[in-house]
Amino acid sequence: MEIKAMSATEQNLREQLVDVMLKMASRGLNKGTSGNCSVRCGEGMLITPSGVVPDALTPESMVYLDADGVPATNTLAPSSEWQMHKGILDRRSDAQGVVHCHSHYATVLACSHMPIPSVHYMVGVSGGPTIEVAPYHMFGSKELAEAVIETLDGRFACLMANHGQIAIARSLAGALAIAEQLEEQAGIYWGTLAIGGPKLLSSAQMDDIAIAFRKYGQPRRSK
Repeated sequence: MEIKAMSATEQNLREQLVDVMLKMASRGLNKGTSGNCSVRCGEGMLITPSGVVPDALTPESMVYLDADGVPATNTLAPSSEWQMHKGILDRRSDAQGVVHCHSHYATVLACSHMPIPSVHYMVGVSGGPTIEVAPYHMFGSKELAEAVIETLDGRFACLMANHGQIAIARSLAGALAIAEQLEEQAGIYWGTLAIGGPKLLSSAQMDDIAIAFRKYGQPRRSK
């Protein structure tokens, strides 16, 4: 695929990807070259390159993949997880940004194949009463992509067995916020397990929380 002229919108999205990767590193959600993120861009997507540390990323190093997953010529190789990102964006019209990281507590639970139960009302930011674990498959594989997509199934986040976590949202900033909250809930759950286990919220209470979340935040004002 030939390199196309870059619009102001695409340039902004490239800058957002760099910003999110730097924030994940500075906030301890990632170390080294682990983790990746992507954002919908026109008919295709932009994704972080493979094996580049956050401090070395530039807007120009972000990789554009077309609707068939074909990268532009003369670009860096895309993240090895590009199939997972593409599959999510293809099947989830409500998702614009995808963030994947190996945050500490989330990865501890993922390596134990332990879902996060309704330990705190903020578990609800995941889009469900629990945060589930996608089955293990080799990183970068089609099998992993399918497992993650199936586990998300209408939700906004999940753990990835023996791997890490992934979050999606209507924006990259939103996906990062969910990933941060997932890590917080993973830490809280881990802590409760160390002192005898949590007292969980009921299904009815989590249903009420889901309704409350739909009304949370500033109301939209008509122009």
